[in-house]
Amino acid sequence: EKGYETGEHAPGLKLGGCGAYKAAHHIIKTHAKVWHSYNATWRSEQQGMVGISLTSAWGEPVDPHNQTDRDAAERYIQFHLGWFANPIYRGDYPEVMKNYVGRKSAQQGLGTSRLPTFSVQEKAYIKGTSDFLGIGHFTTRYVLQKSFPFLQVSSYHTDYDLAELVDPKWPAPGPKWLYSVPWGFRRLLNFIKTQYGNPLIYVTENGVAEKAQCTQLCDEWRIEYLRGYINEILKALNDGVNVKGYTAWSLLDKFEWNEGFSERFGFYHIDFKNKNKPRYPKASADYYKKIISANGFPNPREVTS
Repeated sequence: EKGYETGEHAPGLKLGGCGAYKAAHHIIKTHAKVWHSYNATWRSEQQGMVGISLTSAWGEPVDPHNQTDRDAAERYIQFHLGWFANPIYRGDYPEVMKNYVGRKSAQQGLGTSRLPTFSVQEKAYIKGTSDFLGIGHFTTRYVLQKSFPFLQVSSYHTDYDLAELVDPKWPAPGPKWLYSVPWGFRRLLNFIKTQYGNPLIYVTENGVAEKAQCTQLCDEWRIEYLRGYINEILKALNDGVNVKGYTAWSLLDKFEWNEGFSERFGFYHIDFKNKNKPRYPKASADYYKKIISANGFPNPREVTS
């Protein structure tokens, strides 16, 4: 979406309303081809696994008793996670995506939907091509219905007719988009369990960056973030979600897309101005080290049930 819709990321194309869908269509088909290649050629010898890693926030309805808000929150997840996961686990794009993009394409006078279609053969070829699901997750949004008027200029962001809100009480220790909302992770994991047949899950990204350079390396807010999110994963395990592993984002401060080196997600601070790039552990490094050593929280009283 950022590479082919808004042009913020490489390759910097601004193909509003169609570029992101076309790029995703190729990614999904290519993923399936790689899975089948491994399955046919190397799996019997290596006994390895091939999966896909998808990043998604959680969408919570502003009013859980309002069906319109609940539908909007469902669309939020389907237009983010379901866009890729649904073809792989269920054989096609989510129905709500096909309906919304198809309807808006027709309103614009287009003969076909801006969302590409899979042939019957492609659906069968793609479905089931994942031995595990990698999940990157950082934050949550409240979601409500917002109808966009008919627009000549189409956009992925106006296709799903919703608005995103945040609670001003949510901690916002890092970038402006990243609020700490641990309970959203448990709900996302349970959604995956229900929607996709409880697949094997590896958490491939989860963490937070700092707004300002942490010169004293005392990142207590990162410790709070980790404690909250890992605790919600443990609750999801108790719910029966098949989470197999967890990877924090990230070991080191490093290059973050168009933010360059300004967003620091690392457990280790790197002095980028020094030609030797020395590394210094932040307080979170020691905390996470203890979690790894105990394979859980060292002190059970740290967390709530």
